[in-house]
Amino acid sequence: MSEAMLFLFGGLPGTGKSTVAGALAAATGAWHLRIDTLEQALVRVGLCTRETLQGKGYEVACALAGEQLARGHSVIADCVNPLELTRNWWRAVAAAANCRTLEVEFICSDAVLHRQRAESRSADIPDLKLPTWVEIQKREYEPWPAPHLVLDTARLTVDAAVDHILEVAR
Repeated sequence: MSEAMLFLFGGLPGTGKSTVAGALAAATGAWHLRIDTLEQALVRVGLCTRETLQGKGYEVACALAGEQLARGHSVIADCVNPLELTRNWWRAVAAAANCRTLEVEFICSDAVLHRQRAESRSADIPDLKLPTWVEIQKREYEPWPAPHLVLDTARLTVDAAVDHILEVAR
């Protein structure tokens, strides 16, 4: 990629965001900023608990993203992004770095498949407690009013999702 871009990912846990983000990072060389990794590190070093995170991981990630975007590196923001508030933080970071943003919401239209993914995955971050299916269903998640790309991982392979993102990003 010739110019820095913020790939702003969002979607409920278990929809494939991190899997696609890793593949997109491998294909583009973009920085993969994963909120779960940042938040778990904040918890592990004792700066907060899971209950007191309240956006701290997003704030750290936005600061890191802004620095990398300003240096001309593309960034993949890999997070649930359940609130318009946090999406606006990311948009502000991209605007400050004068770079383009591609907002991508991940869904899994097949509830049985989504549940199966959520219940069968294992944490790849030490000590991270993954949400249960019930917690995923109860999670606050606001609609995305801004124009964005919606990818249904019940219908797309990882490679097809990456190809589609790259096509739209051109």
